Amino acid sequence: MTTTTLLSRIALDDALVAEDHAEESGFLDPLDRITCPVHRRWIHQCCHSDLHVSQVSGHRWCRPCKRALEVAVDEVLGTVTLRCPKCARGSHTRADAQLIAACEASLAAATRIVRRAA
Repeated sequence: MTTTTLLSRIALDDALVAEDHAEESGFLDPLDRITCPVHRRWIHQCCHSDLHVSQVSGHRWCRPCKRALEVAVDEVLGTVTLRCPKCARGSHTRADAQLIAACEASLAAATRIVRRAA
């Protein structure tokens, strides 16, 4: 395992533990996490999973089309976009903005770790 990979893994583990504790203590909304407690990864690495679709809250969900939104993560630019595969609607809801913000923060955190290790 390379040093960069090891440091990234340690940083992710620390972030997961910190967010788990903050969520359990009531200081962090589960939907504002930048790590995924299910996949144990940075949220931008697994937000495409169907587990991250919620018809109730509207996260990654197009209500008019009743479909999951597709996710595009650009790790070079540090951007995240959502799009409905049927109507091509982009992100419009508070839930969409919340997921995009969490993913972009996740990207930034993961990138900082890699830069620090280099």
